[in-house]
Amino acid sequence: MTSKLKFTVIGAGHGGKAMAAHLALMGFSTKLFNRSIDHVAAIRELGGIDLVGYDGEAREFGRLALVTDNMAEALQDSDMIMVVIPSSAHAEVAKCMAPHLKDGQIIVLHPGRTCGAIEVAKVLRDNNCTADVTVSEAETFIYASRSDGPAQAHIFRIKEAVPIAALPATRNREVLDRIHEAYPQFIDGGNVLQTGLNNMGSIFHPALTLLNAGWIETTHGDYQFYIDGVSPSVARVLEVLDRERVTVGSSLGLRTRNAMEWLKLAYDTTGADLYEAIHNQEGYYGIKAPATLNHRYIFEDVPCSLVPIASLGARCGVSVRGMDAIIRLACIVHHTDYWRRGRTVEKLGLTDYSVSELTAYVNEGILAV
Repeated sequence: MTSKLKFTVIGAGHGGKAMAAHLALMGFSTKLFNRSIDHVAAIRELGGIDLVGYDGEAREFGRLALVTDNMAEALQDSDMIMVVIPSSAHAEVAKCMAPHLKDGQIIVLHPGRTCGAIEVAKVLRDNNCTADVTVSEAETFIYASRSDGPAQAHIFRIKEAVPIAALPATRNREVLDRIHEAYPQFIDGGNVLQTGLNNMGSIFHPALTLLNAGWIETTHGDYQFYIDGVSPSVARVLEVLDRERVTVGSSLGLRTRNAMEWLKLAYDTTGADLYEAIHNQEGYYGIKAPATLNHRYIFEDVPCSLVPIASLGARCGVSVRGMDAIIRLACIVHHTDYWRRGRTVEKLGLTDYSVSELTAYVNEGILAV
């Protein structure tokens, strides 16, 4: 397969390497950017990435058009810019991209977590980017993958349907039409508030990690994260957090999936309550806990998932005491003010937006004056 569509993948972690190799194997001209060239030295030397698991076949070599730490080179002539880095680095990368973007380019955050596209769009404006680019975000990452070595990646599974939304939503069709050349799995996600508030990691990851902090530090993660870690009491905390998330969505006029609906949709798993449903999910058995509390389940999911949801809730008059408690625990454990570092409505430039103005912005791109 050949195509005129050109991709740039930002980030050479587990996901970025898998995506870059897969795109190359599908016949797309693909560049790989990483801010540390030492991290991708082997890929640069070899000219590409060995990929295992592509369509269930043996190891194949995905040859890349360029491997670089130069953002101008990375973005030149690129049609789609696939950002595959922790969401806590989205703002920094957006600032780096701002001087080099051109009209017509599409940025896709894989994933955006919560309010990722809104944050990136604001950073681009604040850094005087005048290019007519479309910022979009996926609800989750399309691959289950890992890095097998300095120039190797392994794809275990490709999700069958992943919601994606553009900012504004009037550009959803344009983004879908372009990305479908490589990924027919992407579907219309509504708007970026919808994709951001359907972020289930915000509910499962931080609370489950922090409420098992003693066990993680004692065993270095040697227990089943979702099975041993979800006791009836922990599950009740997760249910409270989930209700708060759904209520925040309702206050913004959105219908978001609750955790039980998500488990049914993703895994066809049911139960009388969240505790039972999680323990009925066979895929959770065998998944170990993080080996340390210095993990993205806290340093990424708290500032880029829980904080924006709680901040939007507070702005709309929704009680988010459960989320606030988890955020404050994270601040204490990490000696970090995640409220200050996180995606609050103030940092996103949404302080004075009414619900109708926020809706107009994400749906039609109308900035409140």
